[in-house]
Amino acid sequence: MLSMHTSPVARLGGKETGGMNVYVSELTRVLALRGIAVDIFTRASDANAPYVDTESIGVKNARVINITAGPRAPVSKHKLVEFATPFAEGIRDFARQENLAYDIFHAHYWLSGVAAQCLQSMGLRAPIVQMFHTLGAMKNRVARTASEAETDARIVAECDLMRSVARVVASTPRDREQMIDFCSASSKRIVIIPPGVDTNMFYPIPNARAREWIGSYDDKTVLFVGRIDPVKGLDTWFRAMKLVVDDDPSLRKRMCVCLIGGDLDDDLDPDSELARLQTLKAELGIGDIVTFLGGRAQASLPFYYSAADAVVMPSRYESFGLAALEAMACGTPVVASDVGGLSYLVRDGETGFLVPEGDEKIFAEKISLLLHNTELRNAMGERGIQEAQEYSWWNIGERMIELYQDVLH
Repeated sequence: MLSMHTSPVARLGGKETGGMNVYVSELTRVLALRGIAVDIFTRASDANAPYVDTESIGVKNARVINITAGPRAPVSKHKLVEFATPFAEGIRDFARQENLAYDIFHAHYWLSGVAAQCLQSMGLRAPIVQMFHTLGAMKNRVARTASEAETDARIVAECDLMRSVARVVASTPRDREQMIDFCSASSKRIVIIPPGVDTNMFYPIPNARAREWIGSYDDKTVLFVGRIDPVKGLDTWFRAMKLVVDDDPSLRKRMCVCLIGGDLDDDLDPDSELARLQTLKAELGIGDIVTFLGGRAQASLPFYYSAADAVVMPSRYESFGLAALEAMACGTPVVASDVGGLSYLVRDGETGFLVPEGDEKIFAEKISLLLHNTELRNAMGERGIQEAQEYSWWNIGERMIELYQDVLH
């Protein structure tokens, strides 16, 4: 596994940590449990990161190798491509030291794909299976400012990878369609395998127990889990919540609008998305109900999901939307933008609601409906639990192994 720009065992909720980190660690775990030896290579961005970590994934046959490439400190992902070759050299040197030959390179995000290509040019030949997780062209389509735009280097690299690797994994049919539309990728090279969910970790916890565990004393909770990033559309959600409390002022004293994710130290940076949202909540007059919780351990998330009346995903673009799947597995309905993978994952009117992207009025309407209708909320939650079972990591891992075998044959 190549995960160059972010470690799968890093604390969740940071600028570059989210669903992809969970994906890599969970897929690795289920492959290792099926007897496949997996090494995860990531760039060391922490001075204290061990060279070889055999503990963090938690199963035999799975290791995280932290490769020194550039400074052992965080680096903007836009600049990381400069270190793709040193990163690949570090992997080559490790393989030589261990006398290893790998059967598959599974690259996550475009930077890892570039590094995998470098490995092949260095003589470490193995088929490349590529998963992009997000597409630069799609992010540019929804970017509102130059600072939110992706680089030309990323766009070119993604299209090159789609033409050259053994297989590309798409999360949904729409993800696959976008690859074909933007890069004229061959449909035969793209396989649709969605991300999974750990149904042993994410399952319904009785609401009262979940609230007690997290220390919640609010009658109602609307929850967001993910990176604090402009593409997540949190400004739309904030404006929707103002409409919700304007419509029912009694909620103001008994509701938490809770956000899990992000580094609260970013509040000190006036240009950060967190600082922008802090300003917006004050301008909207909802500062008394909005709470930024920062990052939380993965094991604690089922309690937050189970304690919530609704989970929101107001994203402007989302290739899949893992938090929505986790919420569904915990029996909590989801209100999401009708974009990307969310359009396939959330069943409108059954496991939650799909809303036109950026439409705060309809977001407010659907959130209010769930807050005031316990019967509807419970029915959607039950259907979500059933739907999530199809996405268990054990099943997804089996499909991925079939893909590996097909590539090798």
